[in-house]
Amino acid sequence: MNRFLAAASLLALCVISAPPLAADAAPPAANGAPETGMWDLRDLYPTPEAWSAAYTRVRGQAQALDQYKGTLGKSPHAMLKALSAISDVQKEATRLAVYASLKADEDVRTAVNQERQQSAQQLGTLMQEKTAWLRPEIIGIGQKRVLVFEAKSPELKRRFAFQLDNALRYAPHVLSLQSEGVIAAAGDVFAQPNSIYSQLANGELPRPEVTLSDGTKVKLDQAAYTKYRTAANRADRKKVFDTFWPSFSAFNGTFGQTLTTQVQEEVFDAKVRHFPNSLADATFADNMPEAVYRQLVAQANRSLPTLHRYLRLRKKALGITDDLRYYDVYVPIFDLPNPPKFSVADSEKIALDVDQIYGPEYLSLLKQGFAGTWMNVYPHPGKANGAYMNGSAYDVHPYLLFNNHDDYESLSTFVHEWGHAVHTLLTTKTQPYENAGYSTFIAETASIGNEMLLNDYMVAHAKNDAEKEYYLGQGLELIRGTFFRQTMFAEFQLQLHEVIEKGGTLSGEKMTGMYCDLLKKYYGDAQGAMKVDPAYCIEWAYIPHFYYGFYVYQYATSMAGAAQFADAIEHEGAPARDRFIAMLKAGGSDYPYTLYKKAGLDMASPAPYEALAARMNRIMDQIEAIEAKKGKSQ
Repeated sequence: MNRFLAAASLLALCVISAPPLAADAAPPAANGAPETGMWDLRDLYPTPEAWSAAYTRVRGQAQALDQYKGTLGKSPHAMLKALSAISDVQKEATRLAVYASLKADEDVRTAVNQERQQSAQQLGTLMQEKTAWLRPEIIGIGQKRVLVFEAKSPELKRRFAFQLDNALRYAPHVLSLQSEGVIAAAGDVFAQPNSIYSQLANGELPRPEVTLSDGTKVKLDQAAYTKYRTAANRADRKKVFDTFWPSFSAFNGTFGQTLTTQVQEEVFDAKVRHFPNSLADATFADNMPEAVYRQLVAQANRSLPTLHRYLRLRKKALGITDDLRYYDVYVPIFDLPNPPKFSVADSEKIALDVDQIYGPEYLSLLKQGFAGTWMNVYPHPGKANGAYMNGSAYDVHPYLLFNNHDDYESLSTFVHEWGHAVHTLLTTKTQPYENAGYSTFIAETASIGNEMLLNDYMVAHAKNDAEKEYYLGQGLELIRGTFFRQTMFAEFQLQLHEVIEKGGTLSGEKMTGMYCDLLKKYYGDAQGAMKVDPAYCIEWAYIPHFYYGFYVYQYATSMAGAAQFADAIEHEGAPARDRFIAMLKAGGSDYPYTLYKKAGLDMASPAPYEALAARMNRIMDQIEAIEAKKGKSQ
């Protein structure tokens, strides 16, 4: 995506378990202050009316941006003036979008909040329309003259050198001015597959009710599904799966059409922009070698015996005497009679202990965040599911959404999202706005690395072998869910695009068959590691990330990078830590693959993926050693 025009928020989406819906959240105080556990959006805009006033002002400024068309090549001063004007409007438009997004997620049932979010999206589209001339004009000026301008204007070079270089890379892929304008104007249309999916999956899909073995009656919305699929009672887990998935299967055709439209749009963009395929198009914005994506898939497939070892260990630990099934994958592999509980205050204290390894600067920023009202932390009716950090409002601070459940998974999610937040703070502290938009490819290493360090910390501080096994099991599940599962998603996405690119067709039924084949391959159906019921192969329709382009692979690559960094930091100490912090401070000042290489990692090589597989095998070795000790004592 064009870094000048992007209005994307840096949302670190991570689906987590959520408890049953609590009572309605208390209303804000008379002075507008939020209730306990709610973020304070007044740091963005004091009132919704102030947002509306700012929206009107910024929309007017956006309307006038095409006045700079044809001026960039006149002089270094003219180029700086034009780029600064565009950047300033973009910064304010992004701030408006952040407020609209956060407000909408407070209660997805509130129409005015959803309409505000649509308005922010329309403003982003307007920005693209009014600046569609920008990249072609930079390309027309040419690299030689751009470099001369940068040499004469240190401010131009400081703020815009990377963006200018990035724009010049697009020369083979930029269309005529008229064509660029048409594509920009179609932005709202291209956003519709995701909007339709979200409306159906999150708002209008029938929610079946299930009665569990203890008599509990549960309406299986997505939050309840993620909670009760972890039930200790195996019959309950099966009942949850068997009740939840038919509602998705009933709309198999509709979900198939929305996702097909998304894929067709991405293939269309690749064709008109003269990319060899949609993967090349998707990875071009980050200047990412396709080899990284393909290496990820190849290495994950090569490591499937490690995943199958884990599944056999899971089956044994759960005491399952017949086949392990897909509904057995979410229950903790090792449970405790009284599992540890972690309040938000506990999570803050543990996060500070875990992150000491990053040094005083990192800890200072983490403490600053904990002291602020930056989090929407407790579930309430209408609140958006999952967890994320939104750090796109450059002049304010990050905001974080959680649905805290006081369990280890909530603790792990807490350190994950705060890893994103501190990354944002380090970036904005070091980089100008124009270089603050870091890649997801880098972002997830900052957060998943925190989860790995947390897991190592909890294992080291376990009170006994039972607790140690509990945390080791959580560490294994982190790798299964983030590396193998996300890579399976990435392989599925690649297959969908290749079908369309080869002139084939897609449908919901065909997607279910393709996804089923991948589920069986990854989970070792033929090898006897797990039996996959075809009724659950509709799971692809549940995954929102397929509407974000080629997005999910970055979770898996980042986890591999995080494994190598975590090992290096724990064993090398300060030198590895300093390389890691320098990468975070670099923000979006260079291409993410390059930033990784500067920090000592080549994500197109097998090494990071091998490090992750080795970590998973080490954890299983520890578990088997504990189990062997148990056997000797009996």
